[in-house]
Amino acid sequence: MTNSARVVLGLLAISLLGLAATGSPLYFRLSYLWGVVLVGSWAWAWVVLRGVRVERKARTLRAQVGDIFEERFQIRNTGRLPRLWLEVGDRSALPGAPGSRVLSTVGGRQGRSYLARTCLVRRGVFPLGPTLLASGDPFGLFPASRVVHSDASLLVYPMVVDLFAFPGPQGLLPGGEALRRRTHEVTPNAAGVREYAPGDPWHRIHWASTARRDRLMVKEFELDPLADVWIFVDAKKEAQAELPYSLPSTGPDVLWQPLREMVLLPTTEEYAVTIAASLGRYFLRRNHAVGLVSYGQSLNVLPPDRSERQLEKMLEALALLRAEGNLSISDLSTAQARHLPRGCTVVLVTPSVRQEVALAVDILLQRGLRVVVVLLDAASFGGLPGTAELAQAIRLQGVSVYRVESGSSLTAALSGEARVR
Repeated sequence: MTNSARVVLGLLAISLLGLAATGSPLYFRLSYLWGVVLVGSWAWAWVVLRGVRVERKARTLRAQVGDIFEERFQIRNTGRLPRLWLEVGDRSALPGAPGSRVLSTVGGRQGRSYLARTCLVRRGVFPLGPTLLASGDPFGLFPASRVVHSDASLLVYPMVVDLFAFPGPQGLLPGGEALRRRTHEVTPNAAGVREYAPGDPWHRIHWASTARRDRLMVKEFELDPLADVWIFVDAKKEAQAELPYSLPSTGPDVLWQPLREMVLLPTTEEYAVTIAASLGRYFLRRNHAVGLVSYGQSLNVLPPDRSERQLEKMLEALALLRAEGNLSISDLSTAQARHLPRGCTVVLVTPSVRQEVALAVDILLQRGLRVVVVLLDAASFGGLPGTAELAQAIRLQGVSVYRVESGSSLTAALSGEARVR
């Protein structure tokens, strides 16, 4: 009950007392008036949200940091009585959710709709709801509200930057001897021919062998292990660092600047995720099989693949990654190294300044793996110093090191312009 309702109740009580004391017709009319106002307002508030439907529709439920997300709200009054005003409250956890509106005079059997736009500034999963419907009587005595839940969720992928080159040690990233492991994909390594089986694509038929043997023969292929790239993301909680920040603006002024450069949040977690996503897309576009390993909320191992779906799988895994793990990048990489074929390329992305990272790199090299390290300068994010010394120790092992500072351009840093030499 609002303060206005309490005031009307007080006036009703005074009128009734005056009527009982004096019997004056004035107090009788006042008592009747306040009673009608209270009962009428309560009845109006009881029916005002009945028959009101709200529906939220989005063009897509998958987007990326920096995209403009559009969502249409449709409000329908299925009753005969008009609604003088309706408040639509967007209670979604999406930063800057812009769906809240106040609608006036929604007639009976009529509907209203509007489009809400927001600039996505944070990755993750965001439920598109709940939605709060609020209204009340004309005097504001009895507010009414109802919560409408929704099962739809928006998955926001991390930002991906364009890389023009990611040069490792010459001759180590691409090429190599073929691993005797058959694959259904077409690779540069032809392993032989076999008889045609139902379901084999026609473009894989080897016509010369077919003519010689007088039956359909198809080509078989083998994987090239040295084209496989494993990206390890350090998600240990104690290794992370961040500077104080506030979320970028998502207001109307931002929507008119779709080509502006999106600024990453100054946290090592966001930088590591963006770097991993960018490297994944870079290598997949060059027909490398890419895998992903991280230990955030739990161990996540995405086997290497070069299919079109692999980038989407990586972005989905990185969108859900949170730096809440208790396993260091050194322990994670050495534990997984025993499962990697010799000759694979391992990219370590870490903000750690501990010298055990250099020891882990040495273990990976002894197992015949190719290593590239991307070091996030923890001191520039408000963390511990020591990144330069760690980079020097790793460089002495003949391993390429890329050093990324807070606020620096990832395109320049990862394309070789800021590599530690």
